[in-house]
Amino acid sequence: MKNFFPKPNEKIFGLKNLDRETLIYRVLPRLMMEILRKYFRLEVSGIENVPRRGAVLITPNHSGYSGFDVFVLAHVLSTDAKRMPRILAHYFWFLSKTTAIPAQKMGFTEASFENGMAALEKQHLTVIFPEGEQGNFKPSARMYQLQEFKRGFVRMALKAQAPIVPTVVIGAEETHINLSQLKFTKFLRGLVIPLPLNVLPLPARWRIRFLEPIHLPYKPEAADDSELVHEICQDIREKMQKALQEEIKKRGAVYL
Repeated sequence: MKNFFPKPNEKIFGLKNLDRETLIYRVLPRLMMEILRKYFRLEVSGIENVPRRGAVLITPNHSGYSGFDVFVLAHVLSTDAKRMPRILAHYFWFLSKTTAIPAQKMGFTEASFENGMAALEKQHLTVIFPEGEQGNFKPSARMYQLQEFKRGFVRMALKAQAPIVPTVVIGAEETHINLSQLKFTKFLRGLVIPLPLNVLPLPARWRIRFLEPIHLPYKPEAADDSELVHEICQDIREKMQKALQEEIKKRGAVYL
């Protein structure tokens, strides 16, 4: 299947002879992402910390119930880092063909340890949100407070011997305000629904910062050491929380 994001050197603005699928899944999304980039006055720093080849895990905070952070981050990785991202996404995307087909064309794969390992073994740049839906569906009263990290990404990095690039996204929290969250886990596994204040995105300033890559000095079998995995996970979470606080302090006005 064709990917949502164009190849780094692909020219997509010459619209002549484009088929319908290319127009829908490549050209229009690229144009939309460029518009959003300007609308959010996006600033990117640390892009040099993203390896240009080989397996790598990008681990961002997850914020703003709409999922705009996923699309903007993937666009930046495609255009600025010249890497085609593989995104481990919530299983909800794959419940029906209506959502599964567009998700696959956007480079989404259902988030699981097996799918993450498959992407890394193929030397792909892989994006996983350690907070899961608890991050982007948390109430805005807890904005920029990282939720508990799932530890699978650490095990993936150890087994694949891949570096981890912690990444912080500032701005998505103020773009879509979430009043609360509704949990329906009793009816459908892991289903959490936001209670939004706004649907149209507010013009908050965005900033994406890629931290220095972390090369874990352990052999693949260390992935079975639950205590070590937990410790590494906590260290990365603390590093990201500190970086978030630094960026918030220096960014100035949110909407001006």
